[in-house]
Amino acid sequence: MQVLVVGGTGTLGRQIAKQAIDAGHKVRCVVRSPRKAAFLQEWGCELTRGDLLEPASLDYALDGIDAVIDAATSRPTDPNSIYVTDWEGKLNLLRACEKADVKRFVFLSLLGASNHRNVPLMDIKHCTERLLEESDLDYTILQGAAFMQGVISQFAIPILESQTVWVSGSPTPIAYMNTQDMARFAVAAVDHPETIRCSYPVVGPKAWNTGEVIQLCELASSRSARVFRVPGALLNLMQGICSFFEPAVNVAERLAFAEVTGGGGSLDAPMEASYRAFGLELDQTTQMETYIREYYDTILKRLRDMEADLDKNAKKKLPF
Repeated sequence: MQVLVVGGTGTLGRQIAKQAIDAGHKVRCVVRSPRKAAFLQEWGCELTRGDLLEPASLDYALDGIDAVIDAATSRPTDPNSIYVTDWEGKLNLLRACEKADVKRFVFLSLLGASNHRNVPLMDIKHCTERLLEESDLDYTILQGAAFMQGVISQFAIPILESQTVWVSGSPTPIAYMNTQDMARFAVAAVDHPETIRCSYPVVGPKAWNTGEVIQLCELASSRSARVFRVPGALLNLMQGICSFFEPAVNVAERLAFAEVTGGGGSLDAPMEASYRAFGLELDQTTQMETYIREYYDTILKRLRDMEADLDKNAKKKLPF
């Protein structure tokens, strides 16, 4: 099957592209900068330059395609509002799919999007879901929560480097999932017609609040964390200030997402039906404890090796 991956250079998109190749599909990735996506070509993907905000560039990308997996979302560095980048881009992509007569469409959404319509990113995800439901596309919607990869930059690295860990609002239990596991669901959706025109939660095995994640990192790294909890009022103030300046609109919209991650409500859902529908097994899913332990084991081993190399160089400089 010929599969088009949109957002293939992202944290999740690259995992989807790799697993689709491994599953035997022919994979094409539409990217804004082919030079920065050379690693996808090395894996066996075909690259085509395209931009969701340039509808004409999508025509070739969709030529001969049997299924589209959409994992694209705006980047923090994008100057435009995510209503421009994400919403208008999604409209262009769906129109192009209809024009090219591509029916199969897998969309990566967010869990609980309908409950947070005042948060721009959640509002866009909710509206895209409604748009798909009203379309003639053979869609499958995967509703994720958060990725384990994000835990590394937010918690694991600051704790290892004795830096302050910044957390916001009330502790929100989040069922983090490894992007590789999420990618397995996205690729499996293409091969499971019983998932057509259905929505499924796709979250990790357990919901973790910030305190539990920090404690897990402390145990795995043998370091103590310095935690600073950002008051919600301060985040609201920063969001309000950024919204006054056009270049900072994207920043303001992303700050609004703190209401979701710091609101105290659980980002979790039962997964039994999802595993059955996609033909996957829970015991193949990465556990947070294993993920954090393997990360620290790898990093600490590299640090020890670097120290050993430095010691060798220092000894070579000795006069005896």
